[in-house]
Amino acid sequence: MSETTRALVEEHLPDGLSLRDLGTHRLKDLARPERLYQLVIPGVPDRFPALRTIDSTPNNLPTQLTSFIGREVDVADAKRLLRGTRLLTLTGPGGIGKTRLSLQLGADVVQEFPDGVFFVPLSAVRDAALIPSMLSQVLGVQVAGNKMPLEAVVEYLRDKKLLLVLDNFEQLLPDGAQIVSDLLHATPGLKAVVSSRAVLRVYGEQELAVQPLRLPDLRALPSLAALSQYEAVKLFIERAVAVKPDFQATNENAPAIAGICERVDGLPLAIELAAARVKLFAPQALLGRLETSLKVLGVGARDLPGRQQTLAGAIAWSYDLLDEPLKRLFQRFSVFARGASLEQVEAVCGSEDLGIDVLAGLDELADQSLLRRMPDFEEPRLLMLQVVREYAADRLQESGDAETTKDRHAAAYQALAEAAAPKLFGPDRKKWLDRLELDHDNFRAAFDWAIARGDARRALSLGAAFWRFWQMRGHLSEGKARLETTLAMPGTGEYPSEKARALEAAGGVAYWQGNMDAAQAKYDESLVLVRAEGDR
Repeated sequence: MSETTRALVEEHLPDGLSLRDLGTHRLKDLARPERLYQLVIPGVPDRFPALRTIDSTPNNLPTQLTSFIGREVDVADAKRLLRGTRLLTLTGPGGIGKTRLSLQLGADVVQEFPDGVFFVPLSAVRDAALIPSMLSQVLGVQVAGNKMPLEAVVEYLRDKKLLLVLDNFEQLLPDGAQIVSDLLHATPGLKAVVSSRAVLRVYGEQELAVQPLRLPDLRALPSLAALSQYEAVKLFIERAVAVKPDFQATNENAPAIAGICERVDGLPLAIELAAARVKLFAPQALLGRLETSLKVLGVGARDLPGRQQTLAGAIAWSYDLLDEPLKRLFQRFSVFARGASLEQVEAVCGSEDLGIDVLAGLDELADQSLLRRMPDFEEPRLLMLQVVREYAADRLQESGDAETTKDRHAAAYQALAEAAAPKLFGPDRKKWLDRLELDHDNFRAAFDWAIARGDARRALSLGAAFWRFWQMRGHLSEGKARLETTLAMPGTGEYPSEKARALEAAGGVAYWQGNMDAAQAKYDESLVLVRAEGDR
């Protein structure tokens, strides 16, 4: 039992019963050491083997100052994969919790490695040649003057059953991958868990992509009690209480808390930064600020590495490792809202000045955890997390390439809308409607850009081509607002054919909304333009 429990029961023990002090031990959540006690009952055996806690096996796993929340499935998956491989790489973008997961995994399997579990922090190491020296330092291996550090480490590990947790490995690729491979080949009892934003690409590697924390569905929020069990929400509440002890989740602020977690994509670092802001903002006010910019999140704990103190710092670490063509592709991808198909990415991002094959570049960005491959779609589709997308959009703006890229994006989605329009009346209607629904946010972005640029022709063409989607999928109010804004733009009269089709679309929207007078008026306006064009 713990010290807290001892204090409660010690004075109430029946005669003859006593407590034996077992000393301090760390349990598997990597929290601070706890003093443990054993209940001694006369006539009952009271001598047992040493407690199998973390510190009963050699290790240097750092004590964590905060609790480990959720990730039960991730930990279980990692343990299962580690039993079947000698090299497990945890991948994901900065701030997703790779380091904390790797430490928890090490703590959970510590009894399976009698020679120890050792954490090797590599964030400050930029030269892969220094990895053997870091290993010798962590393991306490003395390197004789005539030996290379790697040779000494191999000799030490050759007959050991030991786990290395190599943290923050991406900047040491590709040379570092070869060192890890050589080490594993030379030491049969060694296993390694690597946290990295990119895979090592060596034989025998098993990748586990770390996902964002589980989020509730904002369209159907459960009760407060159920909502508080979602990993992302639970993390926010716990960290908010840590900075503001009187903070409480209530029925009034629960939707805002869920919205905050969704806005930052369920990234643990972002959630912790957001929770720290409850000293200044109520959740409702904080969500309002986050809707316009993530910069309100500010800076995290001073004792974290600099790259983990801000979201921008976490993403910049990965961005700085890219070559120039990949940086250009990364920047350009930011124009896509909620992801895009390969076809659209090639149309928007591919150009002679890109300097890289688009498909090869997308694969590399996905391997670097800057893009996510979206499963369960008929055609390949890629997504950039919103927090990453905002960083990429800032870099695109700085590059001077933003207007050209947004023009290409609007043109690509105009072409898609026009290609889809006749298909909405054929046997593949559902397939095309689903495709348009998937890219609805991209069409919205294309509309917004055309209107912001004063490109009346494109806005009119988009409205004319897209209105049947609005009608068939129940977005009539949005369609009405879009068409009204478009038809009010200066310069629409210069494009009578496009304006006539947009007016016909506006009439169709009004008809399906039950406003027959407005529908007739729009149809009449359209007919006047058509007749003036001689199209009878």
